[in-house]
Amino acid sequence: MQIKLASWNVNGLRAVSGKPDWSWFHKDTADIIGLQETKASVDQLDKSLAEPEGWHACFASSVVKKGYSGVAVFSKPEPLRVQLELPDAEWQGEGRIAHLEYEKFHFINGYFPNGGAEILDENGKHQGKFKRLEYKMGFFEAFLNYAQELRKSKPVVVCGDFNIAHKAIDLARPRQNVLNTGYLPEERAFLDRFVALGWIDTFRHVHGEEEGAYSWWSYKSRAREKNIGWRIDYFFVTEDLAGNIADAWIENEQFGSDHCPVRLTLEF
Repeated sequence: MQIKLASWNVNGLRAVSGKPDWSWFHKDTADIIGLQETKASVDQLDKSLAEPEGWHACFASSVVKKGYSGVAVFSKPEPLRVQLELPDAEWQGEGRIAHLEYEKFHFINGYFPNGGAEILDENGKHQGKFKRLEYKMGFFEAFLNYAQELRKSKPVVVCGDFNIAHKAIDLARPRQNVLNTGYLPEERAFLDRFVALGWIDTFRHVHGEEEGAYSWWSYKSRAREKNIGWRIDYFFVTEDLAGNIADAWIENEQFGSDHCPVRLTLEF
Protein backbone atom coordinates (compact mmCIF):
# COMPACT_ATOMS: atom_id res chain seq x y z
CA MET A 1 0.00 0.00 0.00
CA GLN A 2 1.29 3.45 -0.91
CA ILE A 3 0.40 6.70 0.81
CA LYS A 4 1.09 9.81 -1.25
CA LEU A 5 1.64 13.08 0.57
CA ALA A 6 2.07 16.65 -0.64
CA SER A 7 3.00 19.92 1.04
CA TRP A 8 2.73 23.43 -0.41
CA ASN A 9 3.08 26.95 0.94
CA VAL A 10 0.38 28.55 -1.20
CA ASN A 11 0.95 32.16 -0.04
CA GLY A 12 -2.80 32.71 0.27
CA LEU A 13 -5.32 29.93 -0.34
CA ARG A 14 -8.01 32.26 -1.69
CA ALA A 15 -5.51 33.83 -4.09
CA VAL A 16 -4.08 30.59 -5.46
CA SER A 17 -7.48 28.92 -5.77
CA GLY A 18 -8.48 31.62 -8.25
CA LYS A 19 -5.56 30.80 -10.55
CA PRO A 20 -5.38 28.09 -13.21
CA ASP A 21 -2.49 26.65 -11.18
CA TRP A 22 -4.98 25.41 -8.57
CA SER A 23 -5.89 22.57 -10.95
CA TRP A 24 -2.96 20.92 -9.12
CA PHE A 25 -5.31 20.15 -6.21
CA HIS A 26 -7.82 18.38 -8.43
CA LYS A 27 -5.34 16.06 -10.13
CA ASP A 28 -6.13 13.49 -7.44
CA THR A 29 -2.53 12.37 -7.01
CA ALA A 30 -2.20 12.72 -3.23
CA ASP A 31 -3.89 11.08 -0.24
CA ILE A 32 -2.93 13.80 2.26
CA ILE A 33 -2.14 17.42 1.38
CA GLY A 34 -0.70 19.95 3.83
CA LEU A 35 -0.92 23.63 2.90
CA GLN A 36 0.84 26.50 4.63
CA GLU A 37 0.35 30.27 4.73
CA THR A 38 -3.32 29.87 3.86
CA LYS A 39 -4.10 33.38 5.19
CA ALA A 40 -7.77 32.57 5.71
CA SER A 41 -10.22 31.22 8.25
CA VAL A 42 -12.86 28.68 7.28
CA ASP A 43 -15.65 31.30 7.23
CA GLN A 44 -13.73 33.22 4.54
CA LEU A 45 -13.60 30.26 2.16
CA ASP A 46 -16.03 29.03 -0.46
CA LYS A 47 -17.54 25.64 0.32
CA SER A 48 -15.48 24.09 -2.47
CA LEU A 49 -12.37 24.98 -0.45
CA ALA A 50 -13.72 24.55 3.08
CA GLU A 51 -15.42 21.22 2.37
CA PRO A 52 -14.03 19.78 -0.89
CA GLU A 53 -15.86 16.63 -1.94
CA GLY A 54 -13.99 13.45 -1.10
CA TRP A 55 -11.71 15.09 1.47
CA HIS A 56 -11.61 15.49 5.23
CA ALA A 57 -10.48 19.10 5.77
CA CYS A 58 -9.09 20.82 8.84
CA PHE A 59 -7.82 24.36 9.25
CA ALA A 60 -5.71 26.16 11.84
CA SER A 61 -6.15 29.89 11.36
CA SER A 62 -4.54 32.92 12.94
CA VAL A 63 -6.63 34.61 15.61
CA VAL A 64 -4.04 37.28 16.36
CA LYS A 65 -4.21 38.85 12.91
CA LYS A 66 -6.60 38.31 10.02
CA GLY A 67 -5.17 37.20 6.68
CA TYR A 68 -1.96 35.97 8.31
CA SER A 69 -0.23 32.60 8.61
CA GLY A 70 -2.53 29.56 8.80
CA VAL A 71 -2.33 25.91 7.74
CA ALA A 72 -4.76 23.40 6.27
CA VAL A 73 -4.77 19.65 5.77
CA PHE A 74 -6.91 17.83 3.20
CA SER A 75 -7.04 14.10 3.78
CA LYS A 76 -8.74 11.27 1.92
CA PRO A 77 -8.31 8.79 4.78
CA GLU A 78 -10.24 9.84 7.85
CA PRO A 79 -7.86 10.79 10.66
CA LEU A 80 -8.19 9.11 14.03
CA ARG A 81 -7.59 12.42 15.80
CA VAL A 82 -6.98 16.07 14.97
CA GLN A 83 -5.06 18.51 17.16
CA LEU A 84 -4.56 22.14 16.14
CA GLU A 85 -1.74 24.31 17.49
CA LEU A 86 0.98 23.29 19.94
CA PRO A 87 -0.15 22.42 23.48
CA ASP A 88 1.53 25.39 25.19
CA ALA A 89 -0.59 28.56 24.99
CA GLU A 90 2.55 30.65 24.50
CA TRP A 91 2.88 29.24 20.97
CA GLN A 92 -0.79 29.32 20.00
CA GLY A 93 -2.83 31.87 18.09
CA GLU A 94 -1.03 32.10 14.75
CA GLY A 95 -2.47 28.91 13.25
CA ARG A 96 0.88 27.30 12.56
CA ILE A 97 0.41 23.61 13.40
CA ALA A 98 -2.08 20.91 12.44
CA HIS A 99 -1.51 17.40 13.80
CA LEU A 100 -3.52 14.48 12.43
CA GLU A 101 -3.15 10.94 13.72
CA TYR A 102 -3.54 7.97 11.37
CA GLU A 103 -3.25 4.24 11.88
CA LYS A 104 0.39 4.02 10.85
CA PHE A 105 1.79 7.45 11.71
CA HIS A 106 1.29 10.92 13.14
CA PHE A 107 1.22 13.69 10.53
CA ILE A 108 2.25 17.25 11.43
CA ASN A 109 1.81 20.12 9.00
CA GLY A 110 3.70 23.23 10.10
CA TYR A 111 4.17 26.78 8.95
CA PHE A 112 7.14 27.72 11.09
CA PRO A 113 7.83 31.36 11.96
CA ASN A 114 10.07 33.65 9.95
CA GLY A 115 12.81 35.49 11.83
CA GLY A 116 11.15 38.78 10.96
CA ALA A 117 12.58 42.09 9.87
CA GLU A 118 16.20 42.95 10.55
CA ILE A 119 16.94 45.25 13.49
CA LEU A 120 19.15 48.17 12.45
CA ASP A 121 21.01 50.68 14.59
CA GLU A 122 20.40 54.43 14.44
CA ASN A 123 22.72 54.63 11.44
CA GLY A 124 20.85 51.93 9.56
CA LYS A 125 23.59 49.38 10.02
CA HIS A 126 23.03 45.65 10.45
CA GLN A 127 22.94 44.47 14.06
CA GLY A 128 22.76 40.74 13.41
CA LYS A 129 19.38 40.62 15.14
CA PHE A 130 15.86 40.04 13.87
CA LYS A 131 12.55 41.03 15.42
CA ARG A 132 11.08 37.52 15.61
CA LEU A 133 14.16 35.32 15.80
CA GLU A 134 13.76 34.64 19.52
CA TYR A 135 10.11 33.71 18.97
CA LYS A 136 11.06 31.52 16.01
CA MET A 137 13.65 29.54 17.95
CA GLY A 138 11.33 29.19 20.95
CA PHE A 139 8.61 27.89 18.66
CA PHE A 140 10.98 25.31 17.22
CA GLU A 141 11.89 24.09 20.70
CA ALA A 142 8.23 23.72 21.64
CA PHE A 143 7.54 21.90 18.37
CA LEU A 144 10.50 19.57 18.93
CA ASN A 145 9.31 18.64 22.41
CA TYR A 146 5.85 17.91 21.02
CA ALA A 147 7.13 15.84 18.09
CA GLN A 148 9.54 13.88 20.25
CA GLU A 149 6.69 12.97 22.58
CA LEU A 150 4.48 11.86 19.69
CA ARG A 151 7.10 9.53 18.27
CA LYS A 152 6.98 7.46 21.45
CA SER A 153 3.60 6.10 20.33
CA LYS A 154 4.10 5.67 16.56
CA PRO A 155 6.19 7.05 13.67
CA VAL A 156 5.86 10.72 12.74
CA VAL A 157 5.78 12.56 9.42
CA VAL A 158 6.41 16.33 9.50
CA CYS A 159 5.92 18.56 6.49
CA GLY A 160 5.85 22.26 5.89
CA ASP A 161 7.68 25.51 5.45
CA PHE A 162 10.49 25.50 8.00
CA ASN A 163 11.85 28.90 6.92
CA ILE A 164 15.38 27.47 7.22
CA ALA A 165 17.80 26.35 4.52
CA HIS A 166 19.74 23.63 6.29
CA LYS A 167 23.05 23.56 4.43
CA ALA A 168 24.95 25.53 1.79
CA ILE A 169 23.63 23.18 -0.89
CA ASP A 170 20.09 24.21 0.05
CA LEU A 171 20.28 27.76 -1.26
CA ALA A 172 21.76 29.33 -4.36
CA ARG A 173 23.81 32.00 -2.60
CA PRO A 174 24.91 30.81 0.84
CA ARG A 175 27.84 33.20 1.29
CA GLN A 176 25.62 36.24 0.68
CA ASN A 177 23.06 35.04 3.22
CA VAL A 178 25.09 34.05 6.27
CA LEU A 179 23.73 37.08 8.17
CA ASN A 180 20.15 36.68 6.97
CA THR A 181 17.39 34.91 8.82
CA GLY A 182 16.66 31.55 7.27
CA TYR A 183 20.36 30.73 7.11
CA LEU A 184 21.68 31.93 10.46
CA PRO A 185 23.99 29.58 12.41
CA GLU A 186 21.47 29.05 15.21
CA GLU A 187 18.71 28.20 12.73
CA ARG A 188 20.85 25.68 10.88
CA ALA A 189 22.05 24.28 14.21
CA PHE A 190 18.45 23.47 15.09
CA LEU A 191 18.10 21.34 11.95
CA ASP A 192 21.47 19.72 12.71
CA ARG A 193 20.10 18.69 16.10
CA PHE A 194 16.77 17.63 14.62
CA VAL A 195 18.49 15.28 12.18
CA ALA A 196 20.86 14.00 14.89
CA LEU A 197 17.80 12.98 16.92
CA GLY A 198 16.76 10.63 14.13
CA TRP A 199 14.61 12.76 11.84
CA ILE A 200 15.22 12.05 8.14
CA ASP A 201 15.18 14.75 5.48
CA THR A 202 13.39 12.63 2.89
CA PHE A 203 14.48 14.64 -0.14
CA ARG A 204 18.16 14.22 0.75
CA HIS A 205 17.54 10.58 1.66
CA VAL A 206 16.37 9.95 -1.92
CA HIS A 207 18.42 12.47 -3.91
CA GLY A 208 21.64 12.77 -1.92
CA GLU A 209 23.67 15.91 -2.63
CA GLU A 210 21.69 17.00 -5.68
CA GLU A 211 22.33 20.68 -6.33
CA GLY A 212 19.98 23.41 -7.53
CA ALA A 213 16.96 21.85 -5.81
CA TYR A 214 14.90 24.66 -4.28
CA SER A 215 11.31 25.18 -3.16
CA TRP A 216 11.11 28.98 -2.68
CA TRP A 217 12.19 31.89 -4.86
CA SER A 218 11.87 35.61 -4.25
CA TYR A 219 9.45 37.43 -6.52
CA LYS A 220 12.26 39.94 -7.15
CA SER A 221 14.84 39.99 -9.95
CA ARG A 222 13.38 37.01 -11.86
CA ALA A 223 14.79 34.74 -9.17
CA ARG A 224 12.70 31.74 -10.13
CA GLU A 225 13.56 32.06 -13.79
CA LYS A 226 17.24 32.10 -12.81
CA ASN A 227 16.72 29.41 -10.12
CA ILE A 228 18.14 31.63 -7.39
CA GLY A 229 16.22 29.89 -4.66
CA TRP A 230 16.14 28.28 -1.23
CA ARG A 231 15.04 24.82 -0.14
CA ILE A 232 13.06 25.63 2.99
CA ASP A 233 10.08 23.28 2.53
CA TYR A 234 10.58 19.75 3.81
CA PHE A 235 9.20 16.33 4.56
CA PHE A 236 10.91 14.87 7.61
CA VAL A 237 10.11 11.41 8.99
CA THR A 238 11.28 9.57 12.07
CA GLU A 239 14.01 7.02 11.39
CA ASP A 240 11.62 4.10 11.90
CA LEU A 241 10.02 5.10 8.57
CA ALA A 242 13.31 5.04 6.62
CA GLY A 243 12.45 1.73 5.00
CA ASN A 244 9.01 3.04 3.96
CA ILE A 245 10.30 5.97 1.87
CA ALA A 246 9.41 5.09 -1.72
CA ASP A 247 10.07 8.51 -3.27
CA ALA A 248 10.49 12.19 -2.41
CA TRP A 249 10.71 15.08 -4.81
CA ILE A 250 10.16 18.79 -5.45
CA GLU A 251 7.53 19.87 -7.98
CA ASN A 252 9.51 22.87 -9.23
CA GLU A 253 7.43 23.23 -12.38
CA GLN A 254 4.27 23.94 -10.37
CA PHE A 255 3.47 27.65 -10.21
CA GLY A 256 0.87 29.70 -8.35
CA SER A 257 2.96 30.75 -5.33
CA ASP A 258 6.49 31.88 -4.53
CA HIS A 259 6.91 28.32 -3.18
CA CYS A 260 6.37 25.08 -5.06
CA PRO A 261 5.00 21.80 -3.66
CA VAL A 262 7.19 19.10 -2.16
CA ARG A 263 6.12 15.48 -2.22
CA LEU A 264 6.64 12.21 -0.38
CA THR A 265 5.44 8.68 -1.09
CA LEU A 266 5.48 6.09 1.69
CA GLU A 267 5.01 2.39 1.10
CA PHE A 268 3.66 0.02 3.73
